[in-house]
Amino acid sequence: MPSRTDYTRHARLVDHMAGTLGIDLEEQMMRGRITASQIHDAVLSCTGCTQPCACDAWLAAQTETAPDAPSYCRNVALFDALRDT
Repeated sequence: MPSRTDYTRHARLVDHMAGTLGIDLEEQMMRGRITASQIHDAVLSCTGCTQPCACDAWLAAQTETAPDAPSYCRNVALFDALRDT
């Protein structure tokens, strides 16, 4: 289990990545397209990533909605599914 600090960092990364891709996770949850448990699972998946610093840098470099998440993102399939709905 990740530490509270790691979990918080990766929760921020997941939320920032979603926003950068044009996905509002809170709205998706209210619409029933994702559950809190699925978001928790996405954050846990993110904690296993070996490239959080690269992710931070990639997110910082984005000035507009990005067409795709980086290939190393462990939540690409989830983000793609949410954008397709």
